[in-house]
Amino acid sequence: MADNIARVFADAIATDPTRPLVTWYDDSTGDRTELSGATLANWVSKTANLLVDEVGLAPGTPAGVLLPPHWQTAAVLLGCWSAKLSVLDTPGTVDVLFAAADRFDEAQSWTADERYALGLAPLAAPLRQVPPGFADYVVEVRGHGDHFTPQPGPGPTDAHLLTRAEARADELGIEPGARILVDADRYPDPVDWLLAPLTRAATVVLCANQDPTRLTTRHSAEKVTHPLP
Repeated sequence: MADNIARVFADAIATDPTRPLVTWYDDSTGDRTELSGATLANWVSKTANLLVDEVGLAPGTPAGVLLPPHWQTAAVLLGCWSAKLSVLDTPGTVDVLFAAADRFDEAQSWTADERYALGLAPLAAPLRQVPPGFADYVVEVRGHGDHFTPQPGPGPTDAHLLTRAEARADELGIEPGARILVDADRYPDPVDWLLAPLTRAATVVLCANQDPTRLTTRHSAEKVTHPLP
């Protein structure tokens, strides 16, 4: 396996960038969003370019991410890791902070030079009202380039995260190329719902507020081969 997250992501989508890589459901709203590997890579590149070109961040810079499992969270995290940033999830001092709309109060305990808000709305709709001190991520990221070339080698936390991801992929029984169903409420750790599948080039059906009555139909419709236990 590659020694850095950006390479693991690239390898996971290389065989067929057009296949669905992350399919997002929210059963409380009816939202469904499907991203191919190529489409997610586009969002990842735009995010990394935002961080490097606009914010001016260098490898090793700390970034805060206060986001739940979601396809936009995948773009933010992979963008940060592509830029070789250190991603933190506990309050501290960071150069950039990404926060979901329902975590703005929590974000006040962080010190950050740049702050981006995410509404996580269907169709990547912008926020209706952006809180003071924040910029709207989906508005800001769209203007950046579709391609980003990561610096070679691992970021400061890549080795630790990939070791954990490999171990979790084994524990969760994720086979190479599997299509897995993930309950977002049960598996909030991105190592479980994002990195572990990527180490196996697996694709993910990620469901929030999962309705048990829809599981049988969803397994069939999404061609799920392995629901996480």
